Amino acid sequence: MKSNVDILVLGAGIAGLGAAHKAKSIGRNAVVYEANASAGGLLDNFEVQGFRFDNAVHLSFAKEEKVREIFDKTPYFTHPADSLNFEEDKWLKHPVQNNLFPLAVDDKIDLIKSFLNRGDELQGNDYESWLRHQYGNAISERFPLRYTKKYWQTEAKNLSTTWIGNRMRRAKIDEILEGTLTNETPNTYYTKEMRYPKNGGYKAFIQPLIDEANIQYGKVAVKIDLSKKTVLFNDGSETSYQTLVNTLPLPYIASICDTHDAVTKAAEELECTSIDLISVGFSENIIKDLWFYIYDEDILASRAYSPSIKSPNNVPEGCSSLQFEIYNPSRTSQHTVEVLKENVSYALNKMKISDGSNILFLHHKHLKWGNVVFKHHMEANRQIVYDFLKENDVLTCGRFGLWDYLWSNQAFMSGYELDFGSARLDT
Repeated sequence: MKSNVDILVLGAGIAGLGAAHKAKSIGRNAVVYEANASAGGLLDNFEVQGFRFDNAVHLSFAKEEKVREIFDKTPYFTHPADSLNFEEDKWLKHPVQNNLFPLAVDDKIDLIKSFLNRGDELQGNDYESWLRHQYGNAISERFPLRYTKKYWQTEAKNLSTTWIGNRMRRAKIDEILEGTLTNETPNTYYTKEMRYPKNGGYKAFIQPLIDEANIQYGKVAVKIDLSKKTVLFNDGSETSYQTLVNTLPLPYIASICDTHDAVTKAAEELECTSIDLISVGFSENIIKDLWFYIYDEDILASRAYSPSIKSPNNVPEGCSSLQFEIYNPSRTSQHTVEVLKENVSYALNKMKISDGSNILFLHHKHLKWGNVVFKHHMEANRQIVYDFLKENDVLTCGRFGLWDYLWSNQAFMSGYELDFGSARLDT
């Protein structure tokens, strides 16, 4: 079976939906091909025993007018951007270096002395050097270096600093000193409020885009003939196109195209974590915090968040929930489901959240594509794949299509801002 479309979009995540929305606004016809049975990609959700869970933590702090125009159609709750950090037996406010108050006096003195004795000059172009220059050796080794290993699944020295932006709070002596003397410190997070739909999970924000799009489900692209401008799908159907928009991961899109050796090698060098989600339903309303980071190496999860705090409609009445994120360095899990569940139970008990008596279930889900890993030379390899796609008139967008650390608003804009007047890819 063969068909023809004007604009063929691979992937019905928020970037692909953004591209389809843009096409519609200029009078062109886009058809979106999605491998799964539902749209949304990383913004999709699932239910377990009447509890709703997103695919990992999602909260909106979008400022773009176009994003707000779409998202604000959906009634939402507003939350302060307050988060916590757990270490051993203590809870510290975020960011941790500005909130050392709960620590022992001797620990605080050692951490501050180390901060004051840090070098004036940045010693390297890697993330570890950046951390030590910002926070000193003691704070870096106790907190972000440990967290980096869990979250990015590599040592900080292996990472560049191009991804940091405003994601990491720069160190300021006044803030650090204030946070050692009092727990009443201001919130210095990069946004002051987070928004989340009242009903339907985070996906509700993009439901208007899903409703208006022409989406074909269960369509896995298995071969692209760039010269003939055709895409072959897993069901044996073939579709020709005038314009091709990609949101699939760059390593995957390269693997199903006729590429030369340099492109294949560059694509294979691109690294990305995968995520194991352990979602927990509680029979009681016991969870009070929106999300928190975890530093302890004996706890596999890097962070956890509460769907029931994001919206009480995510759980049955009187109940609450948490979802833990455990990262892997490849597409597959490095732990068995049994180990993951046992470790989350251990973590809940260690953090004095639950002794297990009020746990209704622990549910496992694996996400093959999590976060792009910014190892050294990643950008150079990415550019090789970019150039190949540009040469073959393929537009690419989204977190994995651009191979970048994009929030949902940025991913949408990357699709919406595509230039359909030409098949150029501006990097």
